Amino acid sequence: MEWSSRRSIFRMNGDKFRKFIKAPPRNYSMIVMFTALQPQRQCSVCRQANEEFQILANSWRYSSAFCNKLFFSMVDYDEGTDVFQQLNMNSAPTFMHFPPKGRPKRADTFDLQRIGFAAEQLAKWIADRTDVHIRVFRPPNYSGTIALALLVSLVGGLLYLRRNNLEFIYNKTGWAMVSLCIVFAMTSGQMWNHIRGPPYAHKNPHNGQVSYIHGSSQAQFVAESHIILVLNAAITMGMVLLNEAATSKGDVGKRRIICLVGLGLVVFFFSFLLSIFRSKYHGYPYSFLIK
Repeated sequence: MEWSSRRSIFRMNGDKFRKFIKAPPRNYSMIVMFTALQPQRQCSVCRQANEEFQILANSWRYSSAFCNKLFFSMVDYDEGTDVFQQLNMNSAPTFMHFPPKGRPKRADTFDLQRIGFAAEQLAKWIADRTDVHIRVFRPPNYSGTIALALLVSLVGGLLYLRRNNLEFIYNKTGWAMVSLCIVFAMTSGQMWNHIRGPPYAHKNPHNGQVSYIHGSSQAQFVAESHIILVLNAAITMGMVLLNEAATSKGDVGKRRIICLVGLGLVVFFFSFLLSIFRSKYHGYPYSFLIK
């Protein structure tokens, strides 16, 4: 295997893994991604993690600081089943650091569930384990710029068409809805998703069960933030209906129905939200000892 080639990631099967990683001596560290990229495995998270891994490996391979102290490799389940069995590995993707000397320690396995698999987070972990600092270079992504340009064009076109009647700009209900959308997005963890890049969900490789709620209070899935957003919106709708029932001067029977619907929304969806909180914060309900 030509380590000096321009290849950023080396694909390995069982024989290559035992020869270049497990067999001492070595004078280099190896970062290995254990994955399952074949279509029949239906591992969408593996494909997303592979993209980040490629960005990280390319950033290192084509940087001026590149040296033979660190290499990146990949072991696909269908190409190295024996490697997965040897390491007692039952989930993918998994990132591991194999140091030049000694066996990998617990910290040499990247905590993907808690941190996510963004290239920047992987680079920080690698720096902690190998003292090799990688500056991540991402290929240009103009989707955000294009979306912003389309939004500005849409708003500008709407204002131009309604230039003779701009009363809708002063519509308090419209601005309230926009504000609520922003609040729901931020309180559900969308910014955390953007920074950490977590997987959408997690599929158990043994039974195929898909988890949409992360079991730790230190992490979340993208699907989880969507669920929280919907729950917060439903609770807010319930509170709006309760306020409407209390302040309106319409028919008493209609107000009573609105009140019951609003109360039902608040109780049901807040209970659901509280159950998610309890599953993530295992010490809840908290108890305090007062002396």
